[in-house]
Amino acid sequence: METNQLLQRLEPPQGRVSMVLDTDTYNEIDDQFALVYAALAVDRLDLKAVYAAPFANARSTGPGDGMEKSWAEIHRVLEHLGFPKEGLVYRGSNRFMDAKKQPISSDAADHLVQLAHNQPADDPLYVVAIGAITNVASALLLDPTVAERIAVVWLGGHPHYWPHNREFNLYQDPHSAQVVLDSGVPFIHVPCKNVAEHVKSTVPEMAQLFQGRGAVGDYLYQIFAEYEGMDEPTAWSKEIWDLAAVAWLVNPDFMPSEVVPTPLLNTDEDCTWSFDSNRHPSRVCTDARRDQILRDLVARLGQ
Repeated sequence: METNQLLQRLEPPQGRVSMVLDTDTYNEIDDQFALVYAALAVDRLDLKAVYAAPFANARSTGPGDGMEKSWAEIHRVLEHLGFPKEGLVYRGSNRFMDAKKQPISSDAADHLVQLAHNQPADDPLYVVAIGAITNVASALLLDPTVAERIAVVWLGGHPHYWPHNREFNLYQDPHSAQVVLDSGVPFIHVPCKNVAEHVKSTVPEMAQLFQGRGAVGDYLYQIFAEYEGMDEPTAWSKEIWDLAAVAWLVNPDFMPSEVVPTPLLNTDEDCTWSFDSNRHPSRVCTDARRDQILRDLVARLGQ
């Protein structure tokens, strides 16, 4: 893709856009909020598919189990929301990519390739990835021409000035992150430290904002209130990281950003950044306007 065309694709979109959400939904509690936001923002987003991403932590026995639990959680959230699920939810990779950078076939990667090619060339499909980016990297390796039909919004890693990238989404699968960053695909980066982490809340605020707002509002409050850590005696808050990625599409003013050369990702112990001013451009978010994002989501729950 030529630089001028790439820069055009990096501009915040005007009007309603087609999107898919790639999510490790059961990993924490923030993906559920992002999924609800993507489903409710119908004036801005046409949600075409939801892909289950792999994850491995205390809530799974490994990446395949994490993906399956995410697939089930996607269905659970959509059921609470009353959102149609038929033909919408796809299983993703059951493992992370290794250093050989070979694509991992999955229903999600295959569907993304097909969906991208069904998209008009002048109307990109936005891929909002809020977990390990394995499914997206696999699709780009299966068919590199997909890069000409999509734009990727990824929540992962830290800002370019941060000394390391020991962040869950990136650190689980740095090889997939490398593939996406080097592919030339239009790339909008939502860092975690000092950006997405601003989108946080507390149990009392969650009760005020979400409890009693339908089945999905009650469910979001429940999983927030029951999350590990809320029993701290004072001053406990929880990041709802993944709302930030969806918010950039819903209203780019919620997520200030700038265009910079795409960094190089080193797969060293800390997954550090390196820089080359001749690299292709990408967009990186520099802040998250937390109050505006939460107000907008709550207003949509009330509709």
